[in-house]
Amino acid sequence: MAEPESLIDTLSLEAIEVNLFRGRDKDGRGRIFGGLVIAQALMAAYKTVEGRLCHSLHCYFIRPGDPSVPILYDVDRSRDGKTFTTRRVTAIQHGQQIFNLAASFQVPEDGLEHQDEMPNVPGPDDLEDENKVRDKMMKGMPDAMREM
Repeated sequence: MAEPESLIDTLSLEAIEVNLFRGRDKDGRGRIFGGLVIAQALMAAYKTVEGRLCHSLHCYFIRPGDPSVPILYDVDRSRDGKTFTTRRVTAIQHGQQIFNLAASFQVPEDGLEHQDEMPNVPGPDDLEDENKVRDKMMKGMPDAMREM
């Protein structure tokens, strides 16, 4: 049995030219998994961005990918601003677009927090057994509900 490859190897890209990268589907069966194309396209965009985190991306699958040939990722450096950076990545096989990605990157900065504090609740190991909870609930149910 073959040794599984690492995520880093799976997502690795070869730099061909400025803004142009080559990726491969190491699996090579059927069609290319869409998640691989998304991840490699995002990696290509990240290779043209420094000190910023992706906070938004939009993807469009245009054609099925061919796992027997490499995928070219052409990165368009749409905008490099003071806080935000935008990139468009086109994945190409056989001279045609198979996928497009638009991503926005932002300098990390403090902002408002919109999440409520986690309530104080027991941990999983401190919870009552699921079967006991179900038995307690069943006692108070009508006969028709218990049968279900």
